[in-house]
Amino acid sequence: MSLQSEALQTIPARQGKAVRIAKDQQIRVINTHGAQVLDTWAVSAADTREYMSMEHTRSINSRWAIQTGLVFVSTRRRPMLTVIADTTPGAHDTLLCACSIEIYRELGVTGYHDNCEDNLHAALRDAGLTLPVTPAPLNLFMNIPIDADGSIRREPPSSRPGDAITFRAEMDLWMIFSACPQDITIINGAERKPTDAHFSRSAIPA
Repeated sequence: MSLQSEALQTIPARQGKAVRIAKDQQIRVINTHGAQVLDTWAVSAADTREYMSMEHTRSINSRWAIQTGLVFVSTRRRPMLTVIADTTPGAHDTLLCACSIEIYRELGVTGYHDNCEDNLHAALRDAGLTLPVTPAPLNLFMNIPIDADGSIRREPPSSRPGDAITFRAEMDLWMIFSACPQDITIINGAERKPTDAHFSRSAIPA
């Protein structure tokens, strides 16, 4: 299978996007400008009540950090996505929640602010899908070091322009991305400027 069989598609800055992935199909997710965090979810195409779970994934792998070969599993502990390549320094997050309007209010925003929680549900609606909850996301390219005392830090992404992570789908599913709109903290880099990201899918297996 060649990932070059499909042209690059855009995940617009500050917005969400849902994409259908067939079992055994690969998807390469690219941090085009180097500092954009992508909140990422997956839901079963057969039953959206089954979705990718960070807590189940940490449990089944007995680790919180991502590495090549790691399998992300669903709420039913079934494989959903396998990491097959990663050109980044390896900083991705499986611990923190998606940003929400409540988070931006805590940061002093008084009006509406784009957020990953709303982006998830808007992208699902565009695909004709719904979820009654906001699952914990896989935060691609987010740099959250854990200190020896157990505390966590929020640092700018360590990925570089063009760095990418590639997954293989282990079931027919939807992946949903949110190009995180965080422009107050340094989550999306010192410039605090959300940018587009891109992805490419391989050919659908015969």
